Amino acid sequence: MGFAALALVTLAPLLIVVAAVDPLGHGGFALWLVDGMDLSGRSARALTQVFTPPRKVLSTTSALSVALLVVFGLSFASSVQNGYERIWRLPAGPWHRVWRQTVWLIMLMVYVYAQVQTRTVLEGTPRILLSMAVGLLFFWWGPHFLLSGEVRWRDLLPGAIATMAGLVGLRLFSFLVFTPLLVTNAISYGPVGTVLVVESWLVGVGFVVYGGALVGRLLCELFEDFDEPKRTASGKPDRTAPQRRHRGRGSSAARSADHAPPGMPD
Repeated sequence: MGFAALALVTLAPLLIVVAAVDPLGHGGFALWLVDGMDLSGRSARALTQVFTPPRKVLSTTSALSVALLVVFGLSFASSVQNGYERIWRLPAGPWHRVWRQTVWLIMLMVYVYAQVQTRTVLEGTPRILLSMAVGLLFFWWGPHFLLSGEVRWRDLLPGAIATMAGLVGLRLFSFLVFTPLLVTNAISYGPVGTVLVVESWLVGVGFVVYGGALVGRLLCELFEDFDEPKRTASGKPDRTAPQRRHRGRGSSAARSADHAPPGMPD
């Protein structure tokens, strides 16, 4: 729910401005949400009526407001970084790593923009496969970059796969549940009801992003040897401190080493 609240308050305004300056599309951020939630018909029209048209967004946006939106967007990136650090049991990184959050935020906007633009180039199975491939790369690279490379690539791959599987399931759930719910809420409660449906969808996105990473972490502990990286107060990996090792069930060599007599080599 924290992910959804920050996304709506800090990330969505930034994406609204980015969508308004898009030279290849004129639907604005509403079209981005319609595509992400897989809406159509009355539900898509109800969502479009809530957001300001792109021309009005540009006419009321100043350089100062854009700078403030970027600062607020960094708080969202910081929250995601903190979530990954909790999942992988890492201490919080130093404040000067804000440049990593900035790069990740830029790549997030590029990823969302690329996903939306594929609708004008591909459709059906080719678009699905391309979207899944791009998403897999982003959710594989993102944690590795935000965590400063302290978790191995191979340990992050299961989490990226689980995240993409969850996003596919969320898209199907959105088509079946949120599409009719958005229409009924718009009729019963007006724009507020529409925003509540969008917020519920964002809760699902947060659940998938963090849940997928957590599933990947659990799979690493279950099926392979996994070393928890430790960091010093300066934020750098502590190579001198002993690391906690998680042994997979199938690692017979690891079990035999654990029961070896004192003085015997592992």
